[in-house]
Order: sequence, then C-alpha cells, then structure tokens
Amino acid sequence: MDLVEESLTEDLDVDRLAAALGTTEYHLRRMFSTLAGMPLSEYVRRRRMTVAAADVLRGSDDLLGVAVRYGYGSAEAFGRAFQSVHGVSPGQARRDGGPFRSQPTLRFRLTVEGASPMDVRLVTRPAFRLVGHAARVPLVHEGVNAAIQQHVTSLPPQEHQRLKDLGDAEPHGLLAVSADLDPDRREGTDLTYLHGVAVSDSAEVPGDLDVLDVDAGTWAVFRASGPYPQTLQTVWAATATEWFPSNPWRLRPGPEVVAVVDRADDFSTATVELWLPVEAD
Repeated sequence: MDLVEESLTEDLDVDRLAAALGTTEYHLRRMFSTLAGMPLSEYVRRRRMTVAAADVLRGSDDLLGVAVRYGYGSAEAFGRAFQSVHGVSPGQARRDGGPFRSQPTLRFRLTVEGASPMDVRLVTRPAFRLVGHAARVPLVHEGVNAAIQQHVTSLPPQEHQRLKDLGDAEPHGLLAVSADLDPDRREGTDLTYLHGVAVSDSAEVPGDLDVLDVDAGTWAVFRASGPYPQTLQTVWAATATEWFPSNPWRLRPGPEVVAVVDRADDFSTATVELWLPVEAD
C-alpha cells in the first residue's frame, strides 16, 4: 500500500511493484483482488482521484495542470476519470466544494489462524489436454453463474456420458475449467469456461470438441465438501486468506479447474477438488 501511495502521480508499473514485493504480477493481481474485493487497477484509480480532489478544490492550478500532475494527457481524460469516481466533474467540484467519494488507504491485517485445516495436496503433472465444450461467460464471484448453468444444461445427457468415457487422465471426472481470466478478476469480465475432461496425449479427440492445451507444472489441489457452489467459492477465497500467505507457493498462469468428485442428485451439496496452477515462491 505504501508503494502504491508513492506512485499516485504516475502510471503504476505493476510488474515493478510485484518485483519489489518478491512475487509476480500474476500472483499479485489475483491476491489483491481476492483480499481487497476490487482490482488493483480500480483501487489505484480511486486513490488517485481521492488525492486529486484536494488539488482540484485547492484551485491553485488550472485543471489541465492537475490532470498532467496525475498522469493524464488532457483535462478531458482527467475529467472522465474524476467523474467516474466522484460523480461530478472537476469544474463542478471546484465550484460547489464537492461532493467527493473518498477511497481510504487500504490496510491489510491478515490473521492466519489455521484453526480449520485445509485439505490440500501438491501434484506435479506433465503437459496434458482438457477437452469438452467451451463458451465465453461473465465472471461471477458469488452464487450461481447463470451463463455457465445455461451452457452446461444445454448439453444433452448423453453428451455428459460421452465426455466421461473420453476422460483418461487426472483430474478425473467431469471438470469445470476457467481460463483466460481477467488479471484482476473483475466481476462481469469474460472468461473461457470449458465443460469437459482431462485426456492423455494418446487419446483420440473427436473433432467437434474444443481443446485446451495445459503446460506441465505443479498444482495445488484443494478438496472440500458442503453446499454447492458456496463451499467451492469459500475455498477459492480461503486460498488467498489462509493457504498462500502461510505456504511457499504462488499462482502461475494457467487454467483453474474444478473437479466434482461426488454430489447430491439435485447438486445442492458436493465434494469438489479445486486445482490451481502454482510454482515455488
């Protein structure tokens, strides 16, 4: 947070910020958005406009001078960013004294208690393929993702069985695969969702199926049981608040895979495995 504050009047170099923290941009963006509830880029924008509001109100510089100070090439671009945060233009705010929507500086106080052990194993796998039916869907953080639900239910029952019969590699069973996610995990952004299975290199894949090639690497596999999808979403969040802060691993680029190991007939409860691609910290 201190490094972000030092960079409010310039474009934040997230790669440099991650290097200063001894991690990667990919891991930093994912951890920040999970812990803060907003993307890093959105937090920086809010903080920048919060600090800029004082300069606008002070009135010692014209609006173009304020815009340039905060890294904008024109008063118009600055005005759009300012209004998106505060709901009023810089000119209106200067004339009327506000109103302003302040973004306080975030402070993370992370308590890793470990009272509830997480069921996790580390698996190193050679390259493999994920095959099935893919669709572009919006990211939903809580509750049922209607677009995913519609995509899966649109498949005929015999297609699910065909996919099961095709799968011959770990993770086993029918899989829910999320790929090409927005780096900041912003809700509503598009991702590629694949309903399918894992197959070995020797498997023959029918031409009507989508194929996602997965690089070799290590995976952290989190297993949990309970109400679905709430249990899965809770485990997903707990990886950031509990597991990653206390273990020498970080996320690496790659798809995130959910394997349904067991479930109730109505899918109200399930035992799931969350596969996250990781590398040594």
